[in-house]
Amino acid sequence: MCGLIGFLSNDAGATSVAASVEASLADMRHRGPDEGGVWFDDDVVIGFRRLCIIDIDHSQQPLRWLGERYHLIFNGEIYNYLELRERLARDFGATFETDGDGEAIVAGYHFLGEKVVRELRGMFTFLIWDSQERVMFGARDWFGIKPLYTYSDERGSFFASEKKSLLDVAQAGTSTDLDSTALQHYLTLQYVPEPASMHTRIRRIESGTHFTLRPGDPVRPRRYFHPDFAIRSVPEPDKLYREIAEALEDSVEKHMRADVTVGSFLSGGIDSTAVAALAKRHNPNLLTFTAGFERPGYSEIDVAVESAAAIGVQHIIKVVSAEEMMDALPLIVWYLDDPVADPSLVPLYYIAREARKHVKVVLSGEGADELFGGYTIYREPISLRAFERVPRGVRRGLGALSTKIPEGTRGKDLLRRGAIGIEERYYGNARI
Repeated sequence: MCGLIGFLSNDAGATSVAASVEASLADMRHRGPDEGGVWFDDDVVIGFRRLCIIDIDHSQQPLRWLGERYHLIFNGEIYNYLELRERLARDFGATFETDGDGEAIVAGYHFLGEKVVRELRGMFTFLIWDSQERVMFGARDWFGIKPLYTYSDERGSFFASEKKSLLDVAQAGTSTDLDSTALQHYLTLQYVPEPASMHTRIRRIESGTHFTLRPGDPVRPRRYFHPDFAIRSVPEPDKLYREIAEALEDSVEKHMRADVTVGSFLSGGIDSTAVAALAKRHNPNLLTFTAGFERPGYSEIDVAVESAAAIGVQHIIKVVSAEEMMDALPLIVWYLDDPVADPSLVPLYYIAREARKHVKVVLSGEGADELFGGYTIYREPISLRAFERVPRGVRRGLGALSTKIPEGTRGKDLLRRGAIGIEERYYGNARI
């Protein structure tokens, strides 16, 4: 990952904040430890910390294109950049000075305008400054994998990969201005939904949106991606299975495009095991990584070891002790910017730290349970359907009965969840 920060001045006074913007990059050095840079003119200041993955020697940022007209800062990776570069060269005569994926974005914007975002396959946030038109264009990827925070005051609008860098450049009092609604959402859902953050004056650019900004204008993102979750019949299940397998194979192949070594997280579940098995086709010496707690029943290490042996990959293990977990919590919270009540963040931190000793990039099975209904909560409309035929008063009685049953008794939670509606069950799933 990389870290970016950008500022668009309301009154051509960007040079007055250039030093503070550059200083704020220190808070994102962990995102881009390899190199950094800052560029500014009267309207804009853009800064970057880079983790070198593709075209290591030539794709430094901020990246200039078409002379001095465009300047780009970009966090993420575009997996179809080779195909996009080829199309832009063929259809528009685009020329490139690097072999990286960043130029594909800025060239695509020049020839396709804001429609370029729908051509990008990958995870990304970026800002492009067009000095000829005096306009900034920015976007965040389809699913919001890469973060982008924003803050505005009378000086102009700031954008950054991490909130802590915005707090460095924000006016006094911003850091203590708590958003009480965001706090309520956190206590209910165990995370803060977009576009809010825990700080009232700092917002997030939502996933699947882009924006065009001129000096003095407010930030108004527009959505380019509208997720469609329509239920459709599957007349040929085997055909669907083949399509899923082909999509997964193609995705892993594209994700392996890098000029550095790529590894893979391995939990032992079907998602990460499938990804690692496919990655091994492209890297026979693939390294896989697993972390778990010392406490029995709270670790997937044994299953992961069996999976690694089954697919024939090298495997590295990190066991997290209770002391290590508590020692790491303050640092993990600092990295997060906004709190997320998920204890798996602790082993994730340690497995990432262990992996960094060996590789720069790792694949994972994140998101598979959400896409394919892997969690029990997604099957509840079926498993609890019988309760829908029970009169509401009886259901309330069953719910009250569940409170009298001792904790740990089989069926207690079934009665409780069956007595309430699906929306309340969803929120209750995150109860503290």
